[in-house]
Amino acid sequence: MAEILAIKPAAVDGPVAARLDKGVLRLTLANPPANALSLAVMAALTAELERAKAVRVIVLSASGKVFCAGHDLKEMTARRADADHGKAFFEETFAACAALMQAIVRHPLPVIAEVDGLATAAGLQLVASCDLAIASHEATFCTPGVNIGLFCSTPMVALSRNVSRKHAMEMLLTGETIDAATAKEFGLVNRVVPREYLNQIVTKYAQTIAAKSSLVVKTGKEAFYAQAEMGLADAYAYTGRVMVENMLARDAEEGIGAFIGKRKPEWADE
Repeated sequence: MAEILAIKPAAVDGPVAARLDKGVLRLTLANPPANALSLAVMAALTAELERAKAVRVIVLSASGKVFCAGHDLKEMTARRADADHGKAFFEETFAACAALMQAIVRHPLPVIAEVDGLATAAGLQLVASCDLAIASHEATFCTPGVNIGLFCSTPMVALSRNVSRKHAMEMLLTGETIDAATAKEFGLVNRVVPREYLNQIVTKYAQTIAAKSSLVVKTGKEAFYAQAEMGLADAYAYTGRVMVENMLARDAEEGIGAFIGKRKPEWADE
């Protein structure tokens, strides 16, 4: 990862900006100052993920000083004036959020979170849902719902699948903010880097992954999350079948042949 590459900023158009560069699609939350997950933001991000079929890697970043402050509490509070006191809107909001997070996990492409600033509540959930997360030294994380009478129950799903139970409960019960180094210790992020190099290092990670066979990466990501939900015996049986199918793929034949022949493989993505 020694080589560092630069990337031009995405053009802002709506709550989510999209820019494609060398097979890497950068989706930037562009709804500062909080980059809150309003229904409009979640719909825009979900739509961008659904359209991202012909790229190789997705990077999720944010503009401004806050990565994502979670749900738009002002938007939600305003709906308490509805006849049902906001119940239908709350159900719609949490359903949309759950669909977004699952869309990231189930997406055939790797998704990398580039975190600079605060990621809180559903914003932390967004980070935890990504396949990889790289943070700046200035990034901070928390699940503060317990402090305002709204336990972070849905963020808990992604959080508890990334960190140990004790660490998850520490964050959920105290609502306290942890720094980037602690987030790495907990297992919430992969790496912590200086802010001035964050964009370049994430881009380098993305381009390194983009250079692999997209078929193999897709196969591996799908199998990873599928086996994680199985018992041990079922997981081995399932991944054994995946390995057999993978061995029969053209790219496995090419990759193994290139390794034996000491040459660079030429991927067909099939």
